[in-house]
Amino acid sequence: MNIIKLNAIDSTSTYLKRLSIDKTLDDYTVVVANYQTNGRGQMGAEWQSESSKNLTFSVFKDVSSLSMEHTFCISMAVSLALVDALKELQIPKLKVKWPNDILSENKKIAGVLIENVIKNNTLDATIIGVGLNVNQKFFNDLPQASSMTLLTGIIYDKNEVLNVILRHIKNMLSKLKPECILGLKAEYELQLFRLKKPSTFVTCANNKTFSGFIEGVTTNGKLKLLLEDEVEKTFDLKEVKLLY
Repeated sequence: MNIIKLNAIDSTSTYLKRLSIDKTLDDYTVVVANYQTNGRGQMGAEWQSESSKNLTFSVFKDVSSLSMEHTFCISMAVSLALVDALKELQIPKLKVKWPNDILSENKKIAGVLIENVIKNNTLDATIIGVGLNVNQKFFNDLPQASSMTLLTGIIYDKNEVLNVILRHIKNMLSKLKPECILGLKAEYELQLFRLKKPSTFVTCANNKTFSGFIEGVTTNGKLKLLLEDEVEKTFDLKEVKLLY
């Protein structure tokens, strides 16, 4: 596994994307930075991270054998890999908040940004960006954020944490085969935060709140909700947010 370590960069995913344009990258080429000046989260959100306290890294993976309809499986696999890795590191009460935020004791400790590379209308590669709060103790104006050290009282060796996570990511991505898709989806759904519990949501378009039960996800990553009168409806990431 080729690991490129940088002190500071705009974004590890952007750096890896530029690198992939210039040359052919080996599978599991990893870029890790002590600090990102322009770290990104879902839907253009900024990823806040104190310098040298956390893990911010991106992984390149050839996924040309995967069909376009199964792109969300990458997100499911990485989410499960993070849960497994953090379980190994004794982080308590882990759940996946759709689509791929990792929570511990209902606080967000990690986020994932998947950027797929499409060539000639087919899936070619994916760049997996991960931000994990490791040793940071203070989060300004982020009451729902936490870190590994806040949860356990342990100061972690970031390299050791990275190695554990990369091992689990490699293991999970090896399961991205047609015969494993349904099993991966079932495993992912079992880890969903607030699964089959009454929850409140807000629409992104007009900021209206409504109640429902999370029933699971579709194969292309939409959230399946059971609404009033037993009506089941699916929502895309840009359509709805879970309030918690």
